Amino acid sequence: MSTALVGIIMGSDSDLTIMKAAAEMLEELEVPFELTVVSAHRTPLRMVDYASRAAERGLKVIIAGAGGAAHLPGMVASITTLPVIGVPVKSSNSIDGWDSMLSILQMPGGVPVATMAINGAKNAGIMAALIIGAFNPELSKRLAVFKQKMSEEVLRKVGTLREEGWANGYDA
Repeated sequence: MSTALVGIIMGSDSDLTIMKAAAEMLEELEVPFELTVVSAHRTPLRMVDYASRAAERGLKVIIAGAGGAAHLPGMVASITTLPVIGVPVKSSNSIDGWDSMLSILQMPGGVPVATMAINGAKNAGIMAALIIGAFNPELSKRLAVFKQKMSEEVLRKVGTLREEGWANGYDA
């Protein structure tokens, strides 16, 4: 891949099992990205450096996944002018991910973070592509193909249900 347009960061390498879904979506949509660990609590100076230099390095969007207290997305958003997409991660020290969700959702006015569902890294990758695609016609076309494939898959499933005698009623 060429120069990264999306930065995927996470508070710990244990978050990779969730966050790789964002990377996989970006790969599918041919959006260059970088991925690394940046901990708000264990490497705060690395976090400040990453967030403050992200735009000058060419990034357009940052996806930040974190579990537990989940300060990473909000702290990064407080430093950069780039859009930040937060992914609450249900981690080993988490309260079913709700503590992470609330930590990311409840940002003060002036420091927004677009928050995905708990473990919603796939949608974070898609959202990052949508943000960039709003200004990139080629990427926008790839997103349209992606959405069309999803639609076709649902209709294939409806056809299978009909063949098996389960689907009846709505016919459009």
